[in-house]
Amino acid sequence: MGIVSVPMDKTVPLSFTCPPPQRSTLREAALAHLARFGTTRQGLEQVLLRRVARWAQKAQRAGDCAEAVAEHAAELRPVVTGIVDDMVRLGAVDDAVFARSRVRRLVRSGRSGRAVDAHLAAKGVASTVRDEALETAVGTLGPAEREVCAALVLARKRRLGPFCPADMMDMDHEGEATAMAARHRALGVLARAGFARDVAQRVLDMQAEEAEAWMDRLRAES
Repeated sequence: MGIVSVPMDKTVPLSFTCPPPQRSTLREAALAHLARFGTTRQGLEQVLLRRVARWAQKAQRAGDCAEAVAEHAAELRPVVTGIVDDMVRLGAVDDAVFARSRVRRLVRSGRSGRAVDAHLAAKGVASTVRDEALETAVGTLGPAEREVCAALVLARKRRLGPFCPADMMDMDHEGEATAMAARHRALGVLARAGFARDVAQRVLDMQAEEAEAWMDRLRAES
């Protein structure tokens, strides 16, 4: 009687010393993360894939076959994608909502439109969603007004322009060179933060009363 070859059932998981994460475990991890943090589709996917990667590293250190571990980790990728799709359908993940919230927060912290756009792009937010958030997230402030407000926030943090201490502004003729150097440094600070030169000059030339009025408007709109 010959030996009968029985093909391996691909639906039966391989035995690992370190048990791999199941779909239910990954879904629970997704819900726990979303309960604590706002994130994007890409952000949640990365969180879950890092969990899979940690399992793979642990399994290999425990002596499991590296090829089998890598194969199973690859099989978990579509599982992760499916979980993220579920979260999107449930409304627990919404890139547009995330983008608007993050725009408001970053503008209030003094980030330029260019910096905010780069931040959202790194989070995986699509360009059309980023553009809409930058246009509409901060109340009735248009993009140019939003940029002035954000530059003023940074100027206040760094004590530049209208927020410069009075004793540094009251300089005699001999202090003009020092004042000019300080202005160049201030322009550099704003430029490195992503603000256009005309915005930076407008902010630095602004009177304290006008600057405070702009700040009051930002607080009211955001």
